[in-house]
Amino acid sequence: MATNLVVRNVDEDIALALKKLAAAHGRSAEAEHREILKTVLQRPKRRSFIDVLKSMPNSGEDADFDRHHKD
Repeated sequence: MATNLVVRNVDEDIALALKKLAAAHGRSAEAEHREILKTVLQRPKRRSFIDVLKSMPNSGEDADFDRHHKD
């Protein structure tokens, strides 16, 4: 279901930048505005650093990486 959205009190320089960007992409300012909102609000959430670390495979014991380790 589509909804109308009105944005008031937009600085002129922002509105002009939107119009220029829209023209560069060959679409209306309204269509450009929709695309910007879609791109920003529907992108996948970034994983946290801890989640990235947890997803890394086990690559050995701490001693395996000790520079002074002797077998």
